Amino acid sequence: MSRLWIPAAAMLLLGAMAYSQEKQPAKTPEFKIPPEEASRENPVKPTPAGLTEGKKYYNLDCQVCHGDHGDGKGDLAADLKTKMPDWRDPATLEKMTDGELFYIVSKGKGEMPEDSRLKPELRWELVNYIRTFAKKDSPATAPAKKP
Repeated sequence: MSRLWIPAAAMLLLGAMAYSQEKQPAKTPEFKIPPEEASRENPVKPTPAGLTEGKKYYNLDCQVCHGDHGDGKGDLAADLKTKMPDWRDPATLEKMTDGELFYIVSKGKGEMPEDSRLKPELRWELVNYIRTFAKKDSPATAPAKKP
């Protein structure tokens, strides 16, 4: 009988620890882009062929969260209840350098996985394509032509 208090005390202690963990808000690490990365210049000039490549990789890897037209309303973002930036708003992208976008595409951010499997040139093409969302009448946001 005297040994029954040990498991009961252990269970009580574990319950208290679990309860205290639930009450503390989850801390997410602060995301910082190193200044040398933020100031990187994009060595790849936008071209129609390059934007086509960027769009191809956007549709494969980014569209599911960031949406078809960069509006941040992709299916996976909705499922995860994640708020994504609306890249169609010029104010959203004008705050970011190409180096910052490249760093995020390369290293990921928050729940976004890194995409360093792409060659750097293709990641820069992706940055160029992302920039088209904020441009009026861009090929990224134009409605599809009907046959």
